[in-house]
Amino acid sequence: MSQEPLFLESAPAGPEPRPRSGLGLLVTGVVGGTMVALYAVALPFAAPALRKICLPFVPATTAQVEGVLKVLSGRAGSLVDIGSGDGRIVIAAAKHGFQASGYELNPWLVWYSRYKAWREGVHHSTSFLISDMWKVSFAQYSNVVIFGVPQMMDKLELKLAAELPSTAKVVACRFPFPTWVPELTAGEGIDTVWIYDARTFIKPHLQQETTAEESTPASHT
Repeated sequence: MSQEPLFLESAPAGPEPRPRSGLGLLVTGVVGGTMVALYAVALPFAAPALRKICLPFVPATTAQVEGVLKVLSGRAGSLVDIGSGDGRIVIAAAKHGFQASGYELNPWLVWYSRYKAWREGVHHSTSFLISDMWKVSFAQYSNVVIFGVPQMMDKLELKLAAELPSTAKVVACRFPFPTWVPELTAGEGIDTVWIYDARTFIKPHLQQETTAEESTPASHT
């Protein structure tokens, strides 16, 4: 009986791995870079929600801007917008003769505000600073504007009462201060603004010191 030779057939070889194309690497890089860029842009906007007292960016309405200027009619000097957002209050105040500043934590909004001030031709009378409102003093300002939230207004009352001169005026938008009595209001609903005279809330001993300093004649050598 003849025996036929047995042959072991090897399995067909699979396709060789193809090298990653340059287009694939480019797409991967673009997608990764886009995600990083989006994260970098979004983080300053999302970060306020992670803080204990959140001051989100909500642009002021035209009626609110007009209300601020209305209650400050006849005033002059320095003005600060606490949480200045895209800079519209600061820019509008500068157009009405104020030397106006804005404090804002979001660097993208600060840079955009500076660009807007330059485009509107008021960059010489405006300044925008990246800073936390709780870590700076507002003693140098005679006019203060704040678009606050209820959770922060009582704490801000104490801060401003301790820092502001008795000649200052404070304008609150959207939400009033909890214990201060406004001397004037303007607008309705969400567009309501309240203005407060520092002489009604400043600590009595600080007011006396300020009055004494103003009445003391300067010495000359």
